[in-house]
Amino acid sequence: MLFETITVPDGEGSLTSLTGELTVPDTAFGVAVLAHGSDSSRHSPRSHAVADVLHDADLGTLLIDLLTADEAAADRENGRDRCDIDLLTHRMIASVDWLAARAADLPLGLFGASTGAAAALGAAAARPGLVDTVVCPDGRLDLAGDEVLGQVCAPVLLLAGGRDIAALRLNREAANRLRALSRLRVIPEATHLFEDPGALDEVAAVSARWFTGMGHVQH
Repeated sequence: MLFETITVPDGEGSLTSLTGELTVPDTAFGVAVLAHGSDSSRHSPRSHAVADVLHDADLGTLLIDLLTADEAAADRENGRDRCDIDLLTHRMIASVDWLAARAADLPLGLFGASTGAAAALGAAAARPGLVDTVVCPDGRLDLAGDEVLGQVCAPVLLLAGGRDIAALRLNREAANRLRALSRLRVIPEATHLFEDPGALDEVAAVSARWFTGMGHVQH
């Protein structure tokens, strides 16, 4: 199994670089970018728990922070989340381009929670020839905007907790605006962020099964 800490250039002449962790099993048949935006990081135990399940399913992962350490620290100091979706989307696209150049023979999926979901959908809309599918658990899909939702071509899996009324509403509204094939999977009895016992395990298992189908997607 390949494991390395990598840096992804922000692009367009910027000196900013993003830090990520690339893990690719020897028998990987696909790879997923797990994006962290304004409210989490690649060091999150929850993210690693999901990544471990994907690895067991022979999927590679790139855990990438869409904010630099300084930007994340500034947000914590100011007590706010950075909801600059254009910035997060730009950096998600840079991550997709970086990974696609190094794993051109592997189907590529995106996994974005919270604001990372809007960035993932934006990247899928911008790179229809590279992104095979998208998974959005507990995502702020509304922040992507109707124009982006209408441009996504890749199949999208939406995940929401059955007791998270706000997330269910946002996901149902987004599903109606997505032009691509989409499926809303409700995790029964789960609340916000799937913090209930067993909920995150189900999210990981459902996501792994969805990503497993990437190889059947034709560009």
